[in-house]
Amino acid sequence: MSFRQQRTSTPPAPEYPQPLPDRAPDDAGRQGRGTGFLFALATLGSMAALAATYYFFVRTTTGQFIDESALVEAVEIHGTAGKAANKLLDWLPAVSLLIATIVVLVVTVLKRRWTAAGIAVAACVGANVATQILKDIVPVRPYRGVETLVLNSLPSGHTTLAASAAAAVFLMVSPRWRPLAGFLGGSFAVATGVSTLINQWHRPADVVAAFLVVAVFMLPAGWLIIRKGPRWNVWDGYGAHWASARLWLLLPLLAGLAAAAVAAFSLLSVASGAGLADGTTHYFWAGTALIVIAGYLATVTGVWLFGHAARRRSAPRR
Repeated sequence: MSFRQQRTSTPPAPEYPQPLPDRAPDDAGRQGRGTGFLFALATLGSMAALAATYYFFVRTTTGQFIDESALVEAVEIHGTAGKAANKLLDWLPAVSLLIATIVVLVVTVLKRRWTAAGIAVAACVGANVATQILKDIVPVRPYRGVETLVLNSLPSGHTTLAASAAAAVFLMVSPRWRPLAGFLGGSFAVATGVSTLINQWHRPADVVAAFLVVAVFMLPAGWLIIRKGPRWNVWDGYGAHWASARLWLLLPLLAGLAAAAVAAFSLLSVASGAGLADGTTHYFWAGTALIVIAGYLATVTGVWLFGHAARRRSAPRR
């Protein structure tokens, strides 16, 4: 009698635990769709808006009149507000560079984000250099029947410095801190722009142009930083951390809507004849509102765009 052993292969039961892949193909862990296209669209839109701002407020009679009237009417409220604004502008270069340098250095050293730091600093320098170049190459203001200085003051250098420093900080921090950093940085840039108007250093259009110059440089830089640092450009979405609460999007949005109402009221008052009396400041408030609208519109757009581009952590399955 011979015994012959037969080999049998038992396939693993489906309930047996299987090894997990290194990275689960979960859509919740990917960037938002169309990220590159949205960044390119926002950059091109900023360029177009910069050209339109220059054309309307520098090359047309209506734009020159509105811009210059806001600057002239700023004299009416230059008292206490002017002293405070002057102090802010005196300290602005040092404060902007100090805050940005500290944040960038701390984040770079502690988090080892060397590539991101290089890109952010290069974009910041590029925005400020471009502003000074534009001041030199943009033609003088043509005479359109409006009494104004013909020297070109567009874009505002102080506003570019403040906005680019705030944007560099925004790019360097992790996604969960960006909503708060965007609101604080945007508010700082808006306050700087309004201060230059109160002190009659710059017209409203100069400030708006500065915001747009910063956007043109910082948007591509932000896209590169997200592409080069996918491991740390990840977050849990709005509300998962107090610094990423939707409140930081709501506040600038409400401020922008309120400013739009102020601008509409001021310009309609002028159009109806109520703002033509001596001593009125309707154009000043309209110009101030334009600065607030542009600054906070850039803030809301930037926070939303970078939140959309950052990867979401995979949510636990229920």
